[in-house]
Amino acid sequence: MPVTRVPLGLPRFNADAIAYAAARLTPRDYQILEHLLHHRVLTTHQLQRLFFTKPQPTRRRLGILHKLNTITRYRPWSPYGGSSPHHWVLGRAGAELLAFRRHTTVKELGYHPDLAMSIAVSSKSGHQIGVNDFFVHLGHLARHSPDAHLRAWLSEKQCAKIWGDLARPDAYGCWSENGRQIDFFLEHDTGSMTLAKVTNKLAAYADLADTTRITTPVLFWLPSHTREVNLRSLISTTDLPIATAVQTDLDGGPAGACWLPTTATTGQSRMRLADLADGWPHLALGQTEEAATPEDDKDPLHRVISEEESR
Repeated sequence: MPVTRVPLGLPRFNADAIAYAAARLTPRDYQILEHLLHHRVLTTHQLQRLFFTKPQPTRRRLGILHKLNTITRYRPWSPYGGSSPHHWVLGRAGAELLAFRRHTTVKELGYHPDLAMSIAVSSKSGHQIGVNDFFVHLGHLARHSPDAHLRAWLSEKQCAKIWGDLARPDAYGCWSENGRQIDFFLEHDTGSMTLAKVTNKLAAYADLADTTRITTPVLFWLPSHTREVNLRSLISTTDLPIATAVQTDLDGGPAGACWLPTTATTGQSRMRLADLADGWPHLALGQTEEAATPEDDKDPLHRVISEEESR
């Protein structure tokens, strides 16, 4: 029986509409849908850096996905004048297709259209974009460097599924470059929270390390050098492996030589992300990619992350 042709843009979600969309999606399109499911919202520029090369093909493909109702968009008000870029969110048809591929339901996928679009009016929208931008920089570098790999990027929601109430990082990452690899929790700081509240989070990370017997570095991505200096003065005595960097120091992005461990001596140069293991020689973090990968079944942290990513 031939599939009924559904006009582009018609917001119907019957079997014919979903089949029509499915026949036109590429593997890259599904990657985009997966990213929007996990990371809530990505701008046109971020999606270009992750999946495309030039602006025009990016806008054209996103426009097609939008007409197929697989993704939706909003454009936030800009306090600086001009127009903000489109911000993209998973659409209803996109959620249906992801659920079908996973042999599950949209409800079990954790998707609801109102919840997905709530980011458009959320006060946390800017924070989410900032967290995602951190990993977009890493993903973009990995696309263009054979020696760099973004081996894991778990959202706040994915982290909560794995570690529950033990700790609530903004994201988890695993980054390797030139044979060096590091796992880390990211704390993306916008300056809106008092430093006392920021430092109070460290107790949860210590509890997580005690419970799992795995000590994972915590990276603070800060909005200014003043904020960094003040934070470091408060956390200088902690036993946790911590490093700080300032978001404006983007020469090379977050993968570059912008990180300073709390164990750094006076005058020590900042380090590249992959080399941070040298800041904590008592931890076995300076592993080669062959010695420790997210698929290593001997590593309980990587094993549970691999299980989460396969869902």
